This record gives sequence, structure tokens and C-alpha cells, in this order.
Amino acid sequence: MNNNDVLRKIRYTFDYNDDKMMSIFKSVDVEIDRAQISKWLKRDDDDDFEGIYDKSLASFLNGFINLNRGKKEGDQPKPEKTLNNNLILRKLKIALNLKDTDVLDLLDLADFRFSKSELSALFRKPTHQHFRECKDQVIRNFLHGMQIKYRKE
Repeated sequence: MNNNDVLRKIRYTFDYNDDKMMSIFKSVDVEIDRAQISKWLKRDDDDDFEGIYDKSLASFLNGFINLNRGKKEGDQPKPEKTLNNNLILRKLKIALNLKDTDVLDLLDLADFRFSKSELSALFRKPTHQHFRECKDQVIRNFLHGMQIKYRKE
């Protein structure tokens, strides 16, 4: 799944305005202006569209964790230079303080069946023999379930 889609879904789900988005970045000592956020949130076919790099999305997700769980004392965690779906799912799970059963419930809300053992394979170290790569459809359905649960209509 592309990074811009993840950013758009989180913004829409929690109804964050530009100021809130900038404050999330600021909580991890990253300065982003309104124009940059606007470029990231534009549709892919727009002339002003700009893709968000992994490091910037990782910074946003770290800020999202700070927003929901509280900022850690001392130095902020360094954003990963490369992100994959497994890391995105892990960071969202941490930010929303979810247990495995909560993640499965969110996937259920999106009518996506997933077992506990399949889920635990996504959170293993990549060197573990039972590690599984998180596919785009899992992230997409997780974000949709998140939207169903957390979006204020």
C-alpha cells in the first residue's frame, strides 16, 4: 500500500486538520509546513501531488504514537529509513494501544477473516521461520476497520 494512502486514511479516520498534522510531526522534532502536507494529501493524478517518503511517514507514525500514548522522556525514536506493511501495522497497533484480539476485531469490522496465528506471524522478526510479510490487503482492511470504529460520523 502506498504511504500517501496510509496518511490520508489516518487523517480522514481521526478528522485531523493541517494544524493537527503539523503538531504530530512537531512532537517528534520534525518541522513540516502546511504546503507539504497538502502535497502529500492530494490525489495521485493531481499535478501538485508529491509522494511521502518512508522516513517522513515513519516520523508521522512515531508522532501518532506520541499523541495517543504520551511522549517518551529524552530523545525521540529515530524514524526508520524504510517502512514496510509489517512496521506500519505494528506502529498503528502501538499507537492505538491494541491487543491482538483488538486488531482481529478491526479486521472483522472490514469483513476480513484473519486468524490469530496469521496475525502473530506478521509481528515476528523477519529472521523467524514463521514470519510472514504483511500484504497490502491486510493493511487496507485494517485501515478500513479502523475507520469504521474510530471515525465520528
